[in-house]
Amino acid sequence: MTPERHREFAERITRSMEKVTTADYEAVIEACMLAGTHWFNVALHQMEMSAADHDVLHVEFMVVHERRKAWLVAPAMVEALERIEDMRGLHVRGNAEGGEKAAAAALLCLGVIREAALDAEPLGLTSPELGRVSLND
Repeated sequence: MTPERHREFAERITRSMEKVTTADYEAVIEACMLAGTHWFNVALHQMEMSAADHDVLHVEFMVVHERRKAWLVAPAMVEALERIEDMRGLHVRGNAEGGEKAAAAALLCLGVIREAALDAEPLGLTSPELGRVSLND
């Protein structure tokens, strides 16, 4: 998917969140995960770290070297998406206390990911032997 399409999805999901509050923490956390994943892919595509036909669905399922490369160039973004993923297990699929507080934290994490995506620029990573380096290599 193109960065532009990811951005459209992320912005649409974020607009939908205006209809709920942190009291609806399951919906907020889930929406942050969906929008955050789209913003995450915007960033990776903009930095030329992944091809348009290679999207990340969950940081936890990334190949180790792909996750490490992403973390090296944008650690706050990777950690923010991982944190939202962790909240899902506790508050969306589980019944842990503190759902509203987690939803507020998820919104902050989403902001971190969004800002990283909006600031993302091609990194120009190259290798004399391999040519262009991407997360797909």
